[in-house]
Amino acid sequence: MEAAEEKSNLYQLIGGADKLREMVDRFYDLMQLETEFAGINQMHPQPNDSSRDKLFWFLSGWMGGPDLYISQFGHPRLRARHLPYAIGIAERDQWLRCMAWAMQDVGIAEPLQEHLMSSFYQTADWMRNTPG
Repeated sequence: MEAAEEKSNLYQLIGGADKLREMVDRFYDLMQLETEFAGINQMHPQPNDSSRDKLFWFLSGWMGGPDLYISQFGHPRLRARHLPYAIGIAERDQWLRCMAWAMQDVGIAEPLQEHLMSSFYQTADWMRNTPG
């Protein structure tokens, strides 16, 4: 399967905009509710509505759906946009655990969860900018 085809399929497989929005909202709800995610929650403005929207917009395009983030802000420049925040292994792992939990809660199929977590891990690990 080619990369463009795979991304288009990811957006469709996850259930399109409605399911993606549900997953992103659950991710941010968990971040606020669960003390194990306090480290990454503190990095986000409160209320976190703009963060919710930006992650939804980014993931929409990243999964092969509409390029909502790029149409509003241009290239995501993920690493550059996250440089002001100290992101180490603990923050990476909190983000990944929170996303895994959100996907489980909204009923993303397990094989798709595994595929997405592999990709999320690569990106989250690349975002680390502090040792440890």
